Amino acid sequence: MEPLPLVRLTELAHRTAGNPDIAIGMIDGPVMAEHPGLQGARIKETPGGHTVNCVHPGHPACVHGTFIAGILVARRGTGAPAICPNCTLCVHAVFADRPVNGRTPTATPEHLTAGILACTAAGVRVINVSAALYEPRPDHERRLIDALDYAARRGVLVVVAAGNDRAIGSTALTGHPWVIPVTAYDRAGRPMGQSNLGHSIGHRGLGGPGDRVISLGPDGGLLAQSGTSAAAPFVTGAIALLWSLFPDAPATEVRLAVTASSRRRTLVPPLLDAAAAFQMMSRRRRHVRRERAPRPQALPGPHAWIRPR
Repeated sequence: MEPLPLVRLTELAHRTAGNPDIAIGMIDGPVMAEHPGLQGARIKETPGGHTVNCVHPGHPACVHGTFIAGILVARRGTGAPAICPNCTLCVHAVFADRPVNGRTPTATPEHLTAGILACTAAGVRVINVSAALYEPRPDHERRLIDALDYAARRGVLVVVAAGNDRAIGSTALTGHPWVIPVTAYDRAGRPMGQSNLGHSIGHRGLGGPGDRVISLGPDGGLLAQSGTSAAAPFVTGAIALLWSLFPDAPATEVRLAVTASSRRRTLVPPLLDAAAAFQMMSRRRRHVRRERAPRPQALPGPHAWIRPR
């Protein structure tokens, strides 16, 4: 099954292509902004990160950043999922598309902390993190947790790829109670074996399409990739579309609708159901409107208009 139908995103994507006022934070590599599939996309650079535009389009950092951007904000009809092309994408490049000391740099807790704070300051509604956490240190992880706490207080949802190490357990990132970790599912709707799992991932997370997902490639064409990095932006995009339709909804309500949170006792999170999330939001918004509607005033009695002279 194709990615959008797999998570019942097709109907939601038909209802809206997103809203420019709904900004998505993307903590990743730089983006090949001149890619034909990103023509007209609203891509902004957050302060403090590396240059958002690719210097070397074939570099793994650029390939990855462009691929994730294509899932989120590519033009419809390009072959990429293009979930919310009318939304604004605020990119915080945590690694540059050039070698550092002869190797490709990775995302450390300090990089992620700076990205979360920068995206939150930019006014995004949801942040997508399709990057693994490396070089953990207690003091750096403490600052990362503080940054996630700050995002929670500001009502900014954080969606994180669970990782592809076949590991059981959580990091400071995937274990945070506000984060929505995402594992990968194949095209038959089955969990993929390489995804990291754990109690926090199963309890609060979701599954997304992660099997040969097609999005924008570095040469101006398309590329297929698999794993949790590809799965996470489907959850992020669904959240952006819901907020585009219900811009006044609080973050806790959107989070509840998407995760359908209940007391799960499994290590494997359920697959995203975007249609069910939309239905839940619609019911809740109708209820809120009824509560806010002014109550009708009682009609005057038969002698109410009689005044003494």
